[in-house]
Amino acid sequence: MTETTENPGSTASPDTLRDLLTDQLIEQGNIHSKPVEAAFRAVPRHLFAPEVAPGKAYAAESVVATKKDEHGITVSSVSAPSIQATMLEQAEITPGMRVAEIGSGGVNAAMLAELVGEDGEVVTGDIDLFVTDRARRFLDATGYARVRVVTADGEDGFPGHAPLDRLLVTVGSWDIPPAWMDQLADHGRLVVPLRMRGLTRSVAFDKEDGHLVSRSAEICGFVTMQGAGAHKERLLLLRGKEIGLRFDDDWGADPEALNGALDTGRAEVWSGVTVGRGETFGGLQMWLATAVDGFCQLSVDAKLDTGLVAPQNRIACPAVVEGGSFAYLTVNRTEDVPGEPVFEFGAHGFGPDGPAVAGRFAEQIRIWDRDYRHGPDPVIYAYPAATPEEDLPQGRVIPKRHVRVVISWPQEGQGIQHNPTKEK
Repeated sequence: MTETTENPGSTASPDTLRDLLTDQLIEQGNIHSKPVEAAFRAVPRHLFAPEVAPGKAYAAESVVATKKDEHGITVSSVSAPSIQATMLEQAEITPGMRVAEIGSGGVNAAMLAELVGEDGEVVTGDIDLFVTDRARRFLDATGYARVRVVTADGEDGFPGHAPLDRLLVTVGSWDIPPAWMDQLADHGRLVVPLRMRGLTRSVAFDKEDGHLVSRSAEICGFVTMQGAGAHKERLLLLRGKEIGLRFDDDWGADPEALNGALDTGRAEVWSGVTVGRGETFGGLQMWLATAVDGFCQLSVDAKLDTGLVAPQNRIACPAVVEGGSFAYLTVNRTEDVPGEPVFEFGAHGFGPDGPAVAGRFAEQIRIWDRDYRHGPDPVIYAYPAATPEEDLPQGRVIPKRHVRVVISWPQEGQGIQHNPTKEK
C-alpha cells in the first residue's frame, strides 16, 4: 500500500508530499497517463492553498475552502486532488491545445498550463473578483504568468478565446449554455460537473454535429454555479424540518398530498440485491434517477433525526414520490462473507400506497442488478433545447433552460416506467 498524505501535520517536505499524493492517485486509478502524472508532480499545490498546512493541501480527498458566504456555506474552493486528476484525464489534453477553465482556483489552471506546454494557451475565469485576484497572484508567484485570468460570468464562456479545443468547468452546473458548445472547436471536448435529477457527474462531452455526446461520466461534487447559470433545488419539508425531499428538475409533488404520509407506518421491501463494503454503486443511483418518475433526494437533519426514516445516505438518498406516498433507498446488513460485511438494498415506503411504491422501487433495484450493474454505463447527450422530440435519441429526457439532456442506457426500455421522451 502506498503511503498517503492524509496527516495535515506531516513534517515531510512539500516535494515529498507532492510525490506521495501523485503515487496515491496513480494507485487509486485517478491518474493513468504520464502527462497528468507529470503535471501533478510539477505544480506546487500547497502554494495555491496557503490557508492550510501542506499535509492538508496534498491530501487526496481534501477540499480547501477559500471563501464562504454569510451563512458559512463554501462558495469557492480548491477542489480535491482526486477529482482534479479525474477531470484532467477525462479531458485528454495534448500539447499545443487552446484550453479554458470556468471556475478559477489557480492550481488546476497551472496543471492545464503544464499539459498544453509553451505552444498552448490557457485561460481561466470566475465571476468573483476575489477568486480571480487570488488566482492571478498565485499563478504569477509560481511561474505560470502565461495563464490568462479573466473576471466574467461563466455563462458566457470565453468569446475572445474561441475556438477552444477543451473547456473544463470546475463548478457544479445545472445547465449547458449555448456559448459553451458554440465556442468549442469541431470535435472539441467539454468536461463539466453536470447536475441531472439531483445527481452530479463529471461528464466528458464531445461535440458532434451540433450536440454533445458523453465519453465518460464520474461521480463528483462541486460548489454550485453563481450568476446567470445558478439554479436552486426545490425543497419539500416533512415532519417539521426533520426530513427533506429535494427536487432538482421537476416539482411533481403536491406538498399537501404528503400530509400525514409519515403517520401510516413504514413499509419495508427487500430486493435480494447485495453490495459489499467499499463497493461503489453510483450506477444504481443513476439508474433510479432515469427509471422512475417523481425522482428526488431525501435528506435528514442530523440534529432533528428521530430515527423514523433509515435512508442509505442521510445527506442525499435516492427517493421517489407518487401522489401522497413516497419511498427511498435503504440498506440492511446481512450475513457476512469471511472478513467482509454484506448489505442488502431495499426500499422503505410511507403513505397510503407506501408498500406498492416501495415494491416498485425495489423492483427497479433488481432490474439494475440484472441488466445494468455489470454492463456499460449510459450515454449522456445534450441537445439544444429547441430540438424536436423526434430528433432525440431514446432515453430519459431532462429538459433544462438551454439544452435537453438525454440519459440513454443500453437496451433502453426494460423496466422504464414512463414514456422516456415525454417527460416535461
